[in-house]
Amino acid sequence: MRKRIRMCELTKSSLTALLLGLLAAAAARGADPVKVSPETMKVMGTVDPRYQSYNIEMVEVTGGRFWAPYGKAEAAAVPTARPTGGGAPGLDPRLFLQRPPIDLRNARLRKLAGSLGPAYVRVSGIWANSTYFHDSDDPPPAAPPAGFGGVLTRSQWRGVVDFSRLADARIVTSFAISPGVRDASGVWTPAEARKLVDFTRSIGGEIAAAEMFNEPNFAAMGGAPKGYDAAAYGKDFAVFLAFARKNLPAMMILGPGSVGEGGMASSWNSIRTSDLMAASGRGLDAFSYHFYGAVSKRCAILAAAPQSSPETALSEEWLSRTEREEAFYRALRDQYEPGKPMWITETAETACGGNLWASSFLDSFRYLDQLGRLARRGVQVVAHNTLAASDYGLIDEESMTPRPNYWAALLWRRLMDRRVLDPGAVPAGGLHLYAHCLRDHPGGVALLAINTSRDAAQELDLPGSSERYTLTAPDLLGTRADLNGRELKLQEKDELPSIEGSRTSAGRVRVEPASISFFALPSAGNAGCR
Repeated sequence: MRKRIRMCELTKSSLTALLLGLLAAAAARGADPVKVSPETMKVMGTVDPRYQSYNIEMVEVTGGRFWAPYGKAEAAAVPTARPTGGGAPGLDPRLFLQRPPIDLRNARLRKLAGSLGPAYVRVSGIWANSTYFHDSDDPPPAAPPAGFGGVLTRSQWRGVVDFSRLADARIVTSFAISPGVRDASGVWTPAEARKLVDFTRSIGGEIAAAEMFNEPNFAAMGGAPKGYDAAAYGKDFAVFLAFARKNLPAMMILGPGSVGEGGMASSWNSIRTSDLMAASGRGLDAFSYHFYGAVSKRCAILAAAPQSSPETALSEEWLSRTEREEAFYRALRDQYEPGKPMWITETAETACGGNLWASSFLDSFRYLDQLGRLARRGVQVVAHNTLAASDYGLIDEESMTPRPNYWAALLWRRLMDRRVLDPGAVPAGGLHLYAHCLRDHPGGVALLAINTSRDAAQELDLPGSSERYTLTAPDLLGTRADLNGRELKLQEKDELPSIEGSRTSAGRVRVEPASISFFALPSAGNAGCR
């Protein structure tokens, strides 16, 4: 009898869920579509032409220990000296993978990166804070000199310069600040920075922008001398600013490059960015910060570290974290460097290499929604971490094949102009709508419609015909992405597949659950896009 009662309860529960689902679907069908008026959308602002950018970590360039992709932990336990600042303290060393230097001459990597240009390539990260530049064509030392944790060779940096040129990706970097670059009183000197700058110039390269160093609010974790504080940062920044203005007058000075104070790391013990800015004074050309909504499961050991999950990956609470963090750092920008542009020089699904689903189609919703939100808020550059390392890379580091976020990035690059439009109010319910001028089509408009609902379709009412580019996946947690129902994958000789839209008539268009659609309207006639 008990079994029969439980069976009945289960059946009743299932029927209730089915009924609610049918009612929701019926309500969605009966709801008025969101009316879109591309012709009259106002220009809200503009972003940098290289708005969508990416990171290659310095430790990738030099070779060393970086976050091991999930499933590679057993291969990560290679006995090796931990670089200064080379990973958060207390973490299992098996979470890191000892890597050879990335091959920036790889033809497939260059082709894939070049298709995302123009962009910025940021070569930095926590390991850059303690990297020694071996300014000689002689073999590098077997171990880093005292006060450093890694060695960068001329050949490796030349590879960065060549890659940046061929991929149309201007270089953004940072400099060593570890004990090896300090004078007798402990103040930073430009000795290492000068070597790198002079060599870059000698081979025809250019550093477009730089932060003094990576994430100064966690300076102790990043290889700074023991006891480093805001006052020390102020003294160091004064020397750095004078050096940069004299030797690199065309280089943008970014900073401070802090992370997490408005969310992920708000309860952690760190140097406050407000204290850093008060100690350093003005001098930045752009205010930069890093954003991660949480840490990956690798770093769950860290105190009060927020986590994410596949179940919450499409929630408004998760997606809106990027706006809350931006608001926190915008307030600091307004107080200490009013009017300066804002850059995010590092962001991804989560810190510490990304979760397993960072490489899946599920994360493409966050990736594109973040680009849309931040462009609308006036952020000028968003640099994804990384191009091709660990689980959050746009490209798989072993096969050098595109992941779903790469295809999402490619569509953004081909369709979304730097002019940001106001799409108008959108009712709550899972539909996220963003609009830009259509790239290379005067007067044209590009719409990005993201449906984060897993079970309810949405509808738009478009006044004219369009070319539609819809991204879906047979499995949200899989690494396959389909464009208009056809799988996106590299063709023979590593050629990109044809990226073609589907002709869509004016009127109601349906945006399916858990799908992403771009609509190109070249004949919109928007005055702000001419």
